This record gives sequence, C-alpha cells and structure tokens, in this order.
Amino acid sequence: MNNIIVKKFGGTSLTDLTRVANLIKKDVDKGYRIIVVVSAVAGLTDQMVFQARQISNLSHKQELSEYDVMLSAGEQISCGLLAITLLSIGVNAKSWLAWQLPIITDNSYSESKIKTIKIDHLKRSFAEGYTVAIIAGFQGIDDDRITTFGRGGSDISAVALAVAFGVRVCEIFTDIDGIYTADPKIVPKARKLKSISYDEMLEMSSSGAKILHNRSVQLAMKHNIKVQVLSTFKEVEGTAVLHENDVLERHTITGIAYSTNEALITFTNFANTLRTLKDMAGANIKIDMIHGSSIVISEFDIDLMKELLNKNENYVINNNAAKISIIGIGVMSVMYHILEVFSEKKIEILAITASETKISIIVQRECAEALVRDLHTELMCTESG
Repeated sequence: MNNIIVKKFGGTSLTDLTRVANLIKKDVDKGYRIIVVVSAVAGLTDQMVFQARQISNLSHKQELSEYDVMLSAGEQISCGLLAITLLSIGVNAKSWLAWQLPIITDNSYSESKIKTIKIDHLKRSFAEGYTVAIIAGFQGIDDDRITTFGRGGSDISAVALAVAFGVRVCEIFTDIDGIYTADPKIVPKARKLKSISYDEMLEMSSSGAKILHNRSVQLAMKHNIKVQVLSTFKEVEGTAVLHENDVLERHTITGIAYSTNEALITFTNFANTLRTLKDMAGANIKIDMIHGSSIVISEFDIDLMKELLNKNENYVINNNAAKISIIGIGVMSVMYHILEVFSEKKIEILAITASETKISIIVQRECAEALVRDLHTELMCTESG
C-alpha cells in the first residue's frame, strides 16, 4: 500500500475542523489514502489534568490507570467530530480508537511504550472503500486497559503508524509553520529552520520545545522516518526533521529552548546520594539535572518527592525555577557569550550542565523569557557576525 499518507493534527489545529477536513480532502482527491492521528482539542487535556490532580497526586498504579481512561477521552471526541466533518464534505472517513486496532503497549500508565500495532483492520477498511482512517492519538491498550503515552504523545502514535505501514514521511500539523531557533511567540526575530537533524531535535524536544514529543523523534530516527512539521493555517514550506547527513545548512547554534515546569531541590546534607537517587528511580521520578548537591525534577513530581523525602528534613525545594537550554554542534564555543549575558543582566545561575551539543541552565522562572530573547540576540548575532 504505497499510496498512504500519515498526518497528525494537534489540538490547536482542531479548533478549525473545516480547514483540517479540507486539507485532508485535497490528498484524497489526488488518490491517496490518509491515516490521520488526532490530539484532544487545545485546552481540554489541561482541564482534565487539573481536575484529577485536585483529587489525588496519582502516586498509585490503579489511580494512574483510571487517569489514563479519563485523559484518553479528549482524543476520542476529536476522532468523532473530524469524521463527521469529513463525511459532511463527501469524504468516506471512519474513526478508530487505539484499542480497536489495537495499538498494544506495556502497562506503564501515563507514559506507556508501544509494543506493536495491528494494522489488519485498517487495511480491510481501506479495501472496503474508506479513504480516511482517523485514529485517536496518544493512547494504546494493555490487557484490556487503556494506556497513554504522556503529554504530546499523539506524535508518537503518528510516527509509529508510519513505521507500521512502511511510510517514509510523517506530516505533523501545528499552529506554527515549522521549527524555529526559539519560540517565535516570545522571540519575534527567531529564524525558521528548513531542516534539523534528529539529534538536535531530540535535544530541543527534551529541553522544553513543544513542537515534537522526544520519543517520536527517537522512533523516527530509529526507522529513518522523515518528519515534516507544517502549519495547518498557512500553506508554506515547513521544517524537515531528518538524518544529520541530509541537513544542508549547519549552524553553530541550532536553537534555544526553555521549560518553566522545573523544580530545584537542594540538599543541605547529600551524604546518602545513592540511596536517594535509587528511591527516586523506584518511584519513577525522572531526574533532569544533577548539579552539586542539587537535583532538578519536573514540578509535577514535587508531591511524590516530598513523600519520598518525608523523613529527611535536609532539603529545600524551589518550585519557581525554569530551565534554558542552548543547543547546537558548536555550543561550547559560545560559552563565553552565554555567561556574558548572565553577567550583564546580573542573573543568578542556580544550576548548570554542559555537553558537546547542549548547555542547560536553571534560573528563577520570572527571568526565563527575557533571557531567551537576550541569549538569542547575542548568540545569533555572534554567529552571523
């Protein structure tokens, strides 16, 4: 089946179902069969997350299982609404929930990983005359229980379906027309990239850039799937995510990403480091950074961390932290310029880690956006000069 296209539409795209339906219809009219992966409409999942966390910190597996049942509802709604919209304009579409295929995962609720995807039902559906299959993203099934992949996990669904069908390109539609050197919503002078390597995109995604889920990038890299990031609302060239050897333009700095969902935990007595780290791993608390006697975790894990450290009074939590990451193949060559910006602005560095391709710095949250703008100006001007 070499006439299949895989498209994924995010929550902001689905605020205009008619436009999405017409984009799909254009390819149907050209003779393609379309696999469409949908997210929940923008804002809906956030509402459900907030409501659930008002009730519980979701520290038990059974609670997480029910949490996944709730979170999967948004994508189900999107499936049905888009199918109805397509049918109304004469496109023979059929919606599918993940358990109906099925997409089989492990039982790590809220961050499950795909084991296999059965595609016989979809093949039969196309053979029966349906031209579009709309699939609820972000979710799968394990032992008759719904599982989800983590926030932004519809990207994973889309790339995985491209792999399953042997499709070499996966199109990701968003409200932004590509991948930029920084978030264009806070850095108006950010430059759109024509292409970016898997490795660089992986660093961007894991550092707070919300364009693609980092696991979808890993999956695309493993199977050499070209990911094309496009705008739902503008018909312009987007950004291709592909193998490093295929990236034509190379820059010292690829981009600057930031995340405000960080918590810095500083220990006044970090003597029993190994036990603490082991307990955190057992509680499934991910460590983002380790800096001296401090560690950085997601702010969503603060309650779990407090339970873990209940008997240890030798720590202070700063949940007003943000992480800024500068990514690029030559990032170490601009360290002086990075530190110069912090010195001029008199910004305190709470923690810092560095590798050959990324420098990540923890600062107070209220400084983050202005710093991203200042760093972008300094580093991009340095490179162009």
